[in-house]
Amino acid sequence: MGVLSNLEPKNVFYFFEEITKIPHGSGNVGQISDYLADFARQRGLFCIQDEYKNIIIRKEATPGYEDEPVVILQGHMDMVAVKKPDCDIDMTKEGLRIAVRGDEVYAEGTSLGGDDGIAVAYSLALLDSDTIKHPRLEVIITVDEEVGMDGARGIDLSMLTGNRMVNLDSEDEGIFLTSCAGGARVKCRLPLSTVQREGVAVEVTVGGLLGGHSGGEIHKERGNSNCLMGRLLYRLTKEISLGISRLDGGLADNAIPRETKAVLVMDAGDEGKLCDMAKVFEAEIQAELSTKDPGAFVSVGEGRTGSYLCTTPSESRKAAACLIALPNGVQAMSADIHGLVETSLNLGILKYEDGCLLADFSVRSSVESAKHALIDRLHAAISLAGGSSEVSGDYPGWKYRKDSPLRDKMTALYERMYGKAPRVEAIHAGLECGILGSKIKDLDCVSMGPAMKDIHTTEETLSISSTGRVWEFLVRLLEEKENAEH
Repeated sequence: MGVLSNLEPKNVFYFFEEITKIPHGSGNVGQISDYLADFARQRGLFCIQDEYKNIIIRKEATPGYEDEPVVILQGHMDMVAVKKPDCDIDMTKEGLRIAVRGDEVYAEGTSLGGDDGIAVAYSLALLDSDTIKHPRLEVIITVDEEVGMDGARGIDLSMLTGNRMVNLDSEDEGIFLTSCAGGARVKCRLPLSTVQREGVAVEVTVGGLLGGHSGGEIHKERGNSNCLMGRLLYRLTKEISLGISRLDGGLADNAIPRETKAVLVMDAGDEGKLCDMAKVFEAEIQAELSTKDPGAFVSVGEGRTGSYLCTTPSESRKAAACLIALPNGVQAMSADIHGLVETSLNLGILKYEDGCLLADFSVRSSVESAKHALIDRLHAAISLAGGSSEVSGDYPGWKYRKDSPLRDKMTALYERMYGKAPRVEAIHAGLECGILGSKIKDLDCVSMGPAMKDIHTTEETLSISSTGRVWEFLVRLLEEKENAEH
């Protein structure tokens, strides 16, 4: 008996639990893609599994719905796989340890993958049903959405017949999304000279931060552990002759990093000064972030005497100066939509390895020219420091459609079911709708989903009751004929 066996809707949570048993972090989607292909074949459904491992499944209309507009359901199969430092799960090989707490499903020690596992579960439950009435369904489940939307970029949709798409990659019940920002990943590289140095190695940690999704929560201005470590290093390198032996922070470019560690090599007499400066810095950031990130801390480990390969003091200063100079966070707010971030970036991954400082950014903007201007700014900043950068995963924004029969139908149905209008909004986070819209002529698309919190983090939760309500809405949407009397 499964952990979620007693939850409603049963079939949705059955498939969701099955998905959590399969490792499916971005870049590790072979197993889950095969599971989805087998699901379709076992039920005699038309299925395409392409070279990228994207999945397209088609189910014909139920009797009486043959003339209704085809509905495309869309989500992605990969998740942001992050875990707590003390978690012993190998997320590349093992499933999740899911649990229930009140109205929430969560995973012990790891992210849950509700983004976007719930879209897959909804789709499978609909495809598996022999009682739900519906028009022809065309289900698109892409790969590696979380690391640049590579699956959406490569997928061939020429065999589709529909142009109305419900994207199920949203985390706020009662909000219909109709446009989103475009984005790109920028990898910055800064070569640093090294030396074998006798001294004391000390591990410094900046942590205790809330983190979050770099699109959905960048406006909350939570602490970024990579940027905070850059600030601390800049201060330390001005006062102490030190080398950087290791630097490691963040797990994904689109997740605000929660913890960054540095191993610093110095003369034995400088340990005390480092500890004192770290305490002062900790007090400062705790005051700065007291409301936004109340758990922030800076810790200093015990020194270990030895010989270490590390950056030279001058290169350490250069690296710290570069980190503090690189932009991060909200860069501009929308002039058209109150409260919407227009342009931002997130320093999600920071590493020092093999004589090179590595900094990976997620850049987003609803204005294409502003996105490219910010990318140029990163190019210029790292170039001035003597480094280089490259762009990958550049994807377009999703433009608002003034005439949308699907949005009108969904809005009217929502009002009848719940007695209030849904919120129709744009978001700063990226969705695949813009890319897919370039492949589907005259695409009419709305994004929706159940309530989730803290996606891309180990605190991620999925609301059970919200999952049920969104399921009921989705079923009613499919069952309602175009010219039905109300």
